[in-house]
Amino acid sequence: MSKPKPGEISLAHNGVLFLDELPEFERKVLDSLREPMETGMVTISRAAQQVDFPARFQLVAALNPSPTGHYDDKRATSEQVLRYLSKISGPFLDRIDLQIELPRLSTMQLQSEHVPETSEIIKERVDRAYEIALQRQGKVNGMLSNRELALYCKLAEGEKLFLAKAVDKLQLSPRSYHRILKVARTISDLDGYPDISMLALKEALSYRALERLISQLTRY
Repeated sequence: MSKPKPGEISLAHNGVLFLDELPEFERKVLDSLREPMETGMVTISRAAQQVDFPARFQLVAALNPSPTGHYDDKRATSEQVLRYLSKISGPFLDRIDLQIELPRLSTMQLQSEHVPETSEIIKERVDRAYEIALQRQGKVNGMLSNRELALYCKLAEGEKLFLAKAVDKLQLSPRSYHRILKVARTISDLDGYPDISMLALKEALSYRALERLISQLTRY
């Protein structure tokens, strides 16, 4: 009997696993990532043995939001776009903290000579936020349990009401709710704020782009 060997996600342990053209993967393959994304482990069970492999990786995925390239190019109906996106299950999507839509760049933007922040400057800001999280709770925000969220991600009444309404409107799951809190906590840390601000909540919600698109398409 062959001995189980680590696969791609275990080989990506403490690194990055990049999946391009996400909807082209079989749904069952993507759903098999759900447990490792949650626990950081892969368990392979055979008749005579069970082996656990570490798999705490950073998942980065890319996709076109429509089979034709873009959902507003009028080359696909809402039903066709939904059928294409349905290859990505809701529970899998729940586990992706940052869903960002990259708009088409104008010619002016393509020709711009504006120099963005350097990686060194960004790294300094990230390092400061990392140290803030460690000093406050002994771990990074992404590793907080639901019980710890109540301690370290408290919201004022106005922010709590705003988030509740937004989650209901977008029909987000409890897991998405908790992940929005963690992202908002990190945004506030990056900005040097001790409390989660309304601006941080709004920015965290803006990073649920794919869920917003699906919610929009299902209304028609």
